[in-house]
Amino acid sequence: MKKTRGEVDPAAEFLEFFYPIHYQIGKALEDVLRNNQLTRKQVAILWLLRSEGAPNGRLRRKDIQRLIGTWFEISSPSITRALRAMARPPLRLVQLSEDPTSGREKMVILTPEGKRFLSTMAEKGKQLLRPLLAHFSADEIRFGAQFFRRGVSVIQNAQIGNVHTARRKGVAPSRRKKTSSSERVAPRD
Repeated sequence: MKKTRGEVDPAAEFLEFFYPIHYQIGKALEDVLRNNQLTRKQVAILWLLRSEGAPNGRLRRKDIQRLIGTWFEISSPSITRALRAMARPPLRLVQLSEDPTSGREKMVILTPEGKRFLSTMAEKGKQLLRPLLAHFSADEIRFGAQFFRRGVSVIQNAQIGNVHTARRKGVAPSRRKKTSSSERVAPRD
């Protein structure tokens, strides 16, 4: 996007939002989602199962590793430890089983407890966001949700630095219904 003299550089303007959105809102949201029980990485794994997993919350372990690796500096053994901790009591949020297409690969599947935990996480996240959203009109919220949906779409197909963020073959598509921009109203619960 070309700017004229005296115009604000859009990239510079958006960069100013990085700290308040990523660290202030994002960290507060992550803390609420952790529910004093999970690590940030475990929250991210559960959210991947929710948003990228098949309808029953199922992803191959290697897909979790690839997707979460774009967010955190995390090793394969760290992912294994996080998954095992979530599979054992008292959490029992996921089940690890053999991938029917590969004897070496594991499938990670949300348990009923995991699905309930995710529902609680989402509700707590909404409770955190509602007071913030109360400061905006319905049109501003609609526009904001549309902007973020479009942003996510662009990011998923962009190359940022040396990381190509597009979804790769073998990862279940998001369960979100495709809608036109005029139909998009609010983010998913």
